[in-house]
Amino acid sequence: MHIISLGAGVQSSCLALMAKHGEILPMPKCAIFADTGGEPKAVYEYLEFLEKELPFPVHKIMHKDGLTKSIERAATGDATRSGNPPFFTKQENSGGILSRVCTVEFKINPIKKFTRQLLGLKPRQRAGNELLCTQWIGISLDEIQRLRESKDKWMELRYPLIEKRMRRGDCIEWMKSNGYPEPPRSACVYCPYHSDKKWRDIKNNDAEGWQEAVRIDRLIRKGLGTTKSELYVHNTLKPLDEVDFTNDTDRGQLTFLDECSGMCGI
Repeated sequence: MHIISLGAGVQSSCLALMAKHGEILPMPKCAIFADTGGEPKAVYEYLEFLEKELPFPVHKIMHKDGLTKSIERAATGDATRSGNPPFFTKQENSGGILSRVCTVEFKINPIKKFTRQLLGLKPRQRAGNELLCTQWIGISLDEIQRLRESKDKWMELRYPLIEKRMRRGDCIEWMKSNGYPEPPRSACVYCPYHSDKKWRDIKNNDAEGWQEAVRIDRLIRKGLGTTKSELYVHNTLKPLDEVDFTNDTDRGQLTFLDECSGMCGI
C-alpha cells in the first residue's frame, strides 16, 4: 500500500498532483493530512482544493484535540504537558529553547497510527517484519538534510521529489505549468521556526493568523505545564506584537529602482 503524507504545502501538494498525472507511480491508495489545529486558513483552503482535484481520498486526522488545544490546557494548568513546539525560554541569565515534540506527537505518530488502521492492524498488534506500506514524503532536494529512515520494518519511507532531483522552486514551476495555484507554506501560524520575513508576511497579509499567533504568544508567557519559565514564540524574547518586522524599504530607504532613471539600457 502506498500513501502520501500530506501537509498541503508546496512540496507535498506537488507530489500528490504529480501522482494524479501519473508522473510518480504507483497510484497511491490515499493521502493523510495530520491537522494540528494551528495551520493558517490558506492551508485549510488549499486542502479543500486538493480534495476535489486528487483521484484518491484525503483523510484528515487529528491527535486528540490538536496541538493548539494541548497548548491551551497546559498554559492554564489543566494539563502537565503540551507536546511542545520549540518555544523560546527566558531564564535568569540566558535564553533557551524547548525540545521540539510537536512534529512527532501531532504529525508523524498520528499518521503512523492511522496507517496501521488502514492496514487492518489492531492497537498494539505486532506488524511483523514484512513490508506492508510505503509512505511518500514531500521533501525536496534542497531539504535533503531532513531525510530519515523508517524505524518500523513494516513501513518504508520514500522521497519521490528527491528521486526526480526536484527542488522547491521546481515544484512551484511544475504546478504553474500544469495550471495549479501555488500552495501556501504549511506550518502552524505560531511556529517559533518562522523567519522574520515570514512573521512580516503573516502580520501584513494574514490578520486572522497574526491574531492567533499573538494570542498563543501571550498565553504561554507563564510557562506550559511543568515548564515554568517565561515562554515566547520569537527569539528576541519580546512579545510578538512588540517585535519590529519592518525592513529598510518600509522605513523609507530608497532602492536602486527608485534611484534609477531607466535610461541605462540594462
